[in-house]
Amino acid sequence: MNLNRYIEHTILKAKATFSDIDNIINEAIDNNFLGICIGPCYIKYAKEKLENKNIKLVTVIGFPLGANDSDVRALEAREAIEDGADEVDMVINIGFARSKKWDLVEKDIKKVRQAASNKILKVILETDYLNDDEIKKACEICIKQKVDYVKTSTGFAKNGLGATVETIKLLSSLVKPHGLKVKASGGIKTKEDALSLIAAGADTLGTSSGCEIIK
Repeated sequence: MNLNRYIEHTILKAKATFSDIDNIINEAIDNNFLGICIGPCYIKYAKEKLENKNIKLVTVIGFPLGANDSDVRALEAREAIEDGADEVDMVINIGFARSKKWDLVEKDIKKVRQAASNKILKVILETDYLNDDEIKKACEICIKQKVDYVKTSTGFAKNGLGATVETIKLLSSLVKPHGLKVKASGGIKTKEDALSLIAAGADTLGTSSGCEIIK
């Protein structure tokens, strides 16, 4: 197994600097990671650094709270793609989901799906904040709107577990029969974590510990 090709090497901390972005890029190149996941303000900068490299450039939309207006999310997605993003990971409106306002959740996803056009779209469910019924309903919307992946977590949920084997198995059972994939993120620190999540059905791993995982 080429474990490195499952990893989207990630830095999404508020205090991340250009130097940190350079480090993530260099580590991704050195380890031939699948991609890097960084804030949208750094996409144009990173695109130049990754020219002619087989590394996907991934960014986040409505991150980390998922509380942006739908039109703002759509604009953010379009601009990120114009700057060079290959894939966008949007955060579900967690409050809408917990309120059972599924029409509003779907409106958000639909607008970003349209804005992202033919680019890969992942929807971050923030599974630590949702129960199984809410996760199921969110996945149904993702299937309907033809997103490409569902993703577990932002990594910002307070006291959250992030990606767990049980959650990955649940997501896989819900979306894989419909052709969607699953991205595990949040709390993935070790090779053992990575392998267990892949065995459970994860297609991609979002982690800031990529170098440690593949050592």
